Amino acid sequence: MRNQQRWLLLLLRHHSLAQPHINQSPFQLNPSLRSITCSTFHSRASHILPYQPRSFSTSELPVEHKDSDQIVVLTDIFSKPNRANDQIKLDLESNNVIMTHDLVIKALWSFNTAPDEARRFFNWVLENESGRLSSKVYNYMLGILGSNGFVKEFWILVEIMKSKGYGVSRVTFNRAIERFEKDKLSDDVKKLRELYGCSELADNSSEEVCSRVCKLIRGNVWGDDVEKQVRESKFEFSSELISMVLEKLECETNKALIFFRWIEDSGLFKHNERTFNAMAKVLGREESGEKFWKLIDEMRTAGFEMERETYIRVLDNFVKRKMIKDAVDLYEFAMVGINKPSSQDCTFLLKKIAVSKELDLDLFSKVLRVFTESGNSLTGANLDAILKSLTSVDRFGECNKILKAMEDAGFTPSHIQQSKIAFNLGSGGKDKESNEFMNYIESSGTTPKSKTWTSLIEGYCEAGDLAKASDAFEMMVEKEGSSHAGYALELLVSLHCRKRRAIHAFKLVEKMVTEKELRVWHTTYKLLAGKLLAQRGFDEALDVLCLMKSQDYPPFLDPFIKYLSKRGSAADALAFTAAVTVKKFPSTSVFLNLFEAYFKAGRRNEAQDFLAICPKYIRNHADVLNLFCSMKPQKATATIPATA
Repeated sequence: MRNQQRWLLLLLRHHSLAQPHINQSPFQLNPSLRSITCSTFHSRASHILPYQPRSFSTSELPVEHKDSDQIVVLTDIFSKPNRANDQIKLDLESNNVIMTHDLVIKALWSFNTAPDEARRFFNWVLENESGRLSSKVYNYMLGILGSNGFVKEFWILVEIMKSKGYGVSRVTFNRAIERFEKDKLSDDVKKLRELYGCSELADNSSEEVCSRVCKLIRGNVWGDDVEKQVRESKFEFSSELISMVLEKLECETNKALIFFRWIEDSGLFKHNERTFNAMAKVLGREESGEKFWKLIDEMRTAGFEMERETYIRVLDNFVKRKMIKDAVDLYEFAMVGINKPSSQDCTFLLKKIAVSKELDLDLFSKVLRVFTESGNSLTGANLDAILKSLTSVDRFGECNKILKAMEDAGFTPSHIQQSKIAFNLGSGGKDKESNEFMNYIESSGTTPKSKTWTSLIEGYCEAGDLAKASDAFEMMVEKEGSSHAGYALELLVSLHCRKRRAIHAFKLVEKMVTEKELRVWHTTYKLLAGKLLAQRGFDEALDVLCLMKSQDYPPFLDPFIKYLSKRGSAADALAFTAAVTVKKFPSTSVFLNLFEAYFKAGRRNEAQDFLAICPKYIRNHADVLNLFCSMKPQKATATIPATA
């Protein structure tokens, strides 16, 4: 047999170099075929062309990307020739692709018209994930060869399949014969028809046997007669066949379980890891809870492991049916085994618990415990994902419970995360929870930083809650001092002004400067002065100029000149010039700007009044005199009409 396979491989390689009419690189089998054992996949005889793989919802799966995402990754990897095996493994791991039987089928489907990529992918799975290959996978690869015109490779693979007891399925037959007839390959058409019509091949194919067994079980009440017919059928039961039967009976759980128990009790087959996993997939449903847990306990006692594919399938069922406790128990069971769930599984379950109708902290803590006791550490990404889930169901206020549970598991949020949480609590109007959160940070031994306080104040300002924002600001200055309070003060001033409370904002700023020696931002002063003038707080706006001078900021003129030119009196203008005085006398340019603004606004009388009370050096200044002379109204000039 070994010599026969060597001959087949040599023939295959020779033919691969001698087929010029095919653009794609021809299919090449790997010598490791000699060591392959039968693998399980649940084939369906009723599918039609083009093949649409059986699927179950993956939108909620904890670790894998959606199928389409994984197929994109596989297409990118296997479209490149001459990739080293280790590099392929690294690429798959970095993209979090877990090779399952379903994924192998779907990947081959995507390579349907690209036999070169299909060959590379099939060979890689053959070498590294041979347990994912089954009669169905071989049939689909055979269909790709036949439908793309790789005739010799097609027949080589048929021989290898026959040696493994695999038959040619109806779908594969249809795909191949259509191409053979199109290419007028009459001998191959005849050979294929004879092959498919061979009673031995048809009777022994896994799909045919599965169909007959299921028809017998479904159509009768289980009893001695059914058992007798199965015994007398002389079927050769394998892991693959039993798994296929169990999947087809998944809607008749009791019959599937009876068959599973009887097939071993009868001595026809000794269950192994594959068949236990197939039965677990069937029982992993809401109505079979007790039977499922009993089965997997038996599986573990027998020394078998739960396959990754089984874990995903059952977990998906539990989550869909809101059986979160069972999902957590399944996670705990899997974490004790060899095929441990990944860190993404932990996050997935924590998110599901967080968005449940009621937050079950016991289940939440259990997942954390199982995860950390397995040598893992929680990260900021875990917390971010959970908080995002809480936000999606408008329950962010429960974050303190989450933080406490994660703290017990050894995790403390970073300062950046603390700031984000503080902002969300403040902007969400969660006053009680905000206080609890700030107290939690203090009690955890990490005093809240000024950024956290600022974020809380910003959140309150976002929500328009002036009272809470002011209280938080006072507390921040008391605990952290005023050295980093500039931004928070500007937020608070802005909120005061939006609520037409500019005078209150000024009093707050004045208090912070005189009592706390807080250095106010220049932008804050400018904002405050402008809003005071707009809200009839001229005297306070002048005091802002004094505060600016005390902190060595340049005077802020534009809004004052605009205000005075429209509604300010001569006395107001003089008070303004005094406020912007840096040394003994104010700048002449300030007076000139004011006079020009008055004239531009059409308030000549107010300009004259202001000039009258200006210092003498201003009244006698040449530029000022020239300005007033140029603005004198022109007398009308008499004109003599032209004589005829």
